[in-house]
Amino acid sequence: MRALIVAAALFAAAPALAQSNASSATLVDASKAPAGRTIIDGAAWRCESATCTATGGASQTAVRACRRVVARLGQVSAFTYKGVALTAEEVAACNA
Repeated sequence: MRALIVAAALFAAAPALAQSNASSATLVDASKAPAGRTIIDGAAWRCESATCTATGGASQTAVRACRRVVARLGQVSAFTYKGVALTAEEVAACNA
C-alpha cells in the first residue's frame, strides 16, 4: 500500500518536475529557425516556426544560455532556461 501511495505521489509530481526543466525561446526572425535538432551546450533545441524548445543542457545561468542560443539561432523576444524566465531587460541584454 505504501509503495502505491509513493508511486501515485511521484506520478502526480512528474509534470511539475518536467516543467521546471523546460527551456524555450521565441525567435524574432522565424526564418532563422533550424530545420532539425540543434545542440547548444548540451541542450537539444527543436524549432517549429519561431518557437524553439529544448531538453537537457549544461549547468549555467539563464542569461548565459540565452546568449549562446542567440549566437546560434538569432535574436529572441522571450527566453526561458530550465524553468527560469528572463525579464524583458535581460532579453534585451541577451540580444545586444
